[in-house]
Amino acid sequence: MSFRLALLVTGLAGYVALSYEMVWFRVYGFLTGGAPSSFAVMLGAYLAGIALGSLGARKVCDEVGVGGDPKRLRWPAGLVLASTAVSFLLAPAVAQLVTFATYAFSLAAVALAAGLMGAILPLVAHYGIAADAQVGERLSYLYLANIAGSVTGSLLTGFVLMQWLPLPHISALLMVLGVVLTSILWWASSTEPVQKAVGVMVLPLFAVVGALAGPGLHAGLYERLMWKKKYQGQQFAHVVENRSGVITVSQDGAIYGGGMYDGVFNTDVVHDRNLIVRAYALAGLPRNTGKVLMIGLSSGSWAQVVAHLPGVTDLTVVEINPGYPELVAKFPEVQSLLKNPKVHLVFDDGRRWLRAHPKERFDTVLQNTTWHWRGNITDLLSMEYLQLVKDHLNPGGLFVYNTTWSETAQKTGCGAFKHGLRIINFMYLSDEPVALDRDRWRAELEKIVVDGRKIFDLANPQHRGRLDEILRLADQSTYGPDGGQAETCAKLVERTLHTPFVTDDNMLTEWTRKWYQVPTGGD
Repeated sequence: MSFRLALLVTGLAGYVALSYEMVWFRVYGFLTGGAPSSFAVMLGAYLAGIALGSLGARKVCDEVGVGGDPKRLRWPAGLVLASTAVSFLLAPAVAQLVTFATYAFSLAAVALAAGLMGAILPLVAHYGIAADAQVGERLSYLYLANIAGSVTGSLLTGFVLMQWLPLPHISALLMVLGVVLTSILWWASSTEPVQKAVGVMVLPLFAVVGALAGPGLHAGLYERLMWKKKYQGQQFAHVVENRSGVITVSQDGAIYGGGMYDGVFNTDVVHDRNLIVRAYALAGLPRNTGKVLMIGLSSGSWAQVVAHLPGVTDLTVVEINPGYPELVAKFPEVQSLLKNPKVHLVFDDGRRWLRAHPKERFDTVLQNTTWHWRGNITDLLSMEYLQLVKDHLNPGGLFVYNTTWSETAQKTGCGAFKHGLRIINFMYLSDEPVALDRDRWRAELEKIVVDGRKIFDLANPQHRGRLDEILRLADQSTYGPDGGQAETCAKLVERTLHTPFVTDDNMLTEWTRKWYQVPTGGD
C-alpha cells in the first residue's frame, strides 16, 4: 500500500466517521427530546466502539503480519464495507426499535459501526508505513490526514449538508462515500483484472441499491422517533430540517422542535389549545407593554398575539432556528405576522444577542421557554441569565417566561426580581409590584383585535362565559400553592424554602431525568 493511498484512505475514513457521528447525534437528540445526556450516551458508545475496533485491529496485525501481499488490504476494505452498511442502516433501525423497546439496545449498533471504522486507521498505519527511520513522521502525517478528514466532516456535513439536505439524503451520500472507499481499497488489494473489476463495477452496485432503498428505509423516521411505542402510522404534515435542528408539525397543527412539543398554531383564547391566555394576561397588568423583546418564535402564535396587544409599539423576535418562519407562512392564523411592520425577526441565540446588544432596552421581555430539563436550557433559566435580561429592561420593565412547572425555575425568577406573579406555569417578574387588574383586563380583552377580528364576541354566550373564566385568574383570594392558577412570589418562595436557584454552574434543571428516560409522543 503506497503512503499516498494511506493518506487518502485515512482522510476519507475520518470524514465519513465524524459525519455519521453527527447524523447519529441528530437521531438520538430528536429521540430523547434534546436531553442533555443524549450526546454523552451516544458518544460513550461511539468511543467504546473505536477502542474495541483498535484492539481488534491489533490482533489482525499480529496474525496477518507485515508482508508485501496486497491482498492484506481486503481486511480494511471489508471493515469499511461492513461499517458502511451498519452506519447506513442505524437510523432507520433505531426508529423501528423504539416502537417496541428502549433505545439503549441500539447503542450496541453505534459501537459496532464505530468499531469497524475505528479499526481502519491502525490497519492502514500498519500496512501503509514502511518500517524505517521515518516511521514516526509518516504516522504523524496519517493522523493529520485523519484529523483533517474529521474536521472537514464536522464543517461540511454539519454546516453545509445539514442546512440543505434532509438526514436520509446525507446518510445516503455517506454510504456512497463508504462504498467508494471500499472500492479504492479493493482495487489496491487486487492484482488480477477480474478482481479489480469487482471494485470498479460490482461494489458500486451496493451504493445504487442503498440509494434506491434509502427513502423506503427512512420513511416515517421522525414519526417513529417521536411517538415511539405510541406510533400507529402517524405522519407529520410538515418537516423542516436545517443545521439548527429539526422542526415538525403534526396533522392537527401542533409544532415540535427537536422532538418536543413546541406549541400550536393558535391565537384563539376562547378555544384555547395552547394556553394562549398567558400571552393575553399582559393586557391585565397596569403597565406600559411598549417596546417588546421576544426570545423564541416557534409557531408565531405568541408573537402574533403580542403584536396586537394595546400599547405594543415594537416587537423584536430573536429566534435561533430560521426554519420557523417557513412554517409560520403556511398557517393563516399567524402568517400576517411576517408582514407586520411592528415585528422584526432576528436569527441568533437569545443570550448571545443580549450580550451583543448591551445598550438595547425594552419595556417587556417575553420568552415561551422550552422544557426545563432539556439540554442548554440553563442558558435561559439561570440566575446569571435573568440578571442579563434585567439589565435590558427599562425602569419598571417586565420579564415574562415559561417555567414548564419547574419549581426551581420559578423560585430563581423570584430571587432575581423584587416582585413577581405566577400565572399557571408562567412567571411575570419586575422590580415594581406585579398584579392583575381585573377591570383593566376585562376592558382590554373586550377590545383586542387580531387580524381584524375581535377575540371575544360578547353576543355569544360561550365567549362571555370564557371571558368570565379567564378573569377569575385576577381574583387574588384564590392565589396560593394549593392548586391555584396564580400565586405571588411571596407565597411561592415560602413553599419552596429549601429549593435552590438555577445557576450557570449547577445547571440544576437539566439533570432531572435519567439518560434512559425519554419522552413519548412529544410529552
